[in-house]
Amino acid sequence: MKVMTATEASRNFAAVLDEAEHGETIVVTRGGKRIAVIGPAPVAPGRMVKAFLARSAGTLDAEFEADVAAARESLRDEMRNTWPDA
Repeated sequence: MKVMTATEASRNFAAVLDEAEHGETIVVTRGGKRIAVIGPAPVAPGRMVKAFLARSAGTLDAEFEADVAAARESLRDEMRNTWPDA
């Protein structure tokens, strides 16, 4: 884990993001106190949500199933076009 001041992080933000993209976690401090942690984003949440929605039909209580169906319908195009599979 790397530690840097807010000023260093600000001046080198592109490099900080590159490091996070490659698995590094960076702790940002201000005045000696930890104020933020920058790290890799979680992988595949879209795939997991899509899998849940696909296997949930008929297995949920009626109210929750209606909510899932409504969410599925409202997000149909967005899920296909914007949620990453990996």
